Amino acid sequence: MELRQLRYFVRVVELGSMSRAALDLNLVQSALSQQITRLEGELATRLLHRTPRGVAPTEAGAAFFREAQLTLRHAEQAVRAAQQARLSGTVTVGLAPTTSALLGLPLMQAMRARYPDVRLHMVEGMSGHLSAMLHARELDLAVLFDSRLHQAQLAGRTQRWQIQPLLEEDLFLMRGAAAPRLAAEVAITELREEALILPTGPHGLRSTLDTAFASAGIAPHVVLEVDSLAMVMAAVDAGLGSTLQPWAALGRYPDAATRFQCARLTGAPARRMNLLCSLPDEELSPAALAARVVLLDCARGLVTEGRWIGTSLLAQAPAGVPAP
Repeated sequence: MELRQLRYFVRVVELGSMSRAALDLNLVQSALSQQITRLEGELATRLLHRTPRGVAPTEAGAAFFREAQLTLRHAEQAVRAAQQARLSGTVTVGLAPTTSALLGLPLMQAMRARYPDVRLHMVEGMSGHLSAMLHARELDLAVLFDSRLHQAQLAGRTQRWQIQPLLEEDLFLMRGAAAPRLAAEVAITELREEALILPTGPHGLRSTLDTAFASAGIAPHVVLEVDSLAMVMAAVDAGLGSTLQPWAALGRYPDAATRFQCARLTGAPARRMNLLCSLPDEELSPAALAARVVLLDCARGLVTEGRWIGTSLLAQAPAGVPAP
């Protein structure tokens, strides 16, 4: 027996007509009659009999009608109770500009669909700034890139974060469309004379690049240091230099294919690791715990669907990894 069968039967009795009930329920009359017949078969008794003016409940049908109404009311109360107890609260998520260009909107859409009563507070900033906000408990979780997270460089920091390797991104040399043409790949050793526009030292991408250049034994030729992805890309577009970024840096440019040139950077270590960092579970609200799962799902979906180019997923690390 199904709730919909009870609803159908109650509506037929209330309207006193199979045809009117079918119209009200937006059903074909034969389908409605079939459902009532099945219900009578399950109960092994006749619930309705025809009259000159339509249908009326039998004695058994009248008794069943009263109980069916009560059952439907209880079901509606259960639904209301569940809705009123839906997950609610506020969660604050930090994303770098490159990450938010691809992950931001899917994350907001997924949270709205899954947890409509949770208010999502999105913060966009450079990785170093987001790291400081997480330390200050101003964020619940963030995607960070700083390769020095595991080195515990900040003295006196005894807090523990939960850190999960999320994905790795290839890095690309990016030039404006009018610059000399690029091949599909470029070795890091070929960049000795490249005029580069990069973020400053405290930020995750710069630390990754500094490590890569040091491993290659060369000093980068940095002509501009800019801590804004939009300004970096504007400078590259204007021909002021090149930059080294993950493919996601092009995510906000519908005309990226004609506006910029890209060459995949080769030579280890020349990939950027994305770390999903959060406060420890005991400090996270149920809303924040749910948002962390949704963020993981969204990132995996973007990579597996081929919408986050130049990335590969990483296995999750154990919970409770200490942070600086």
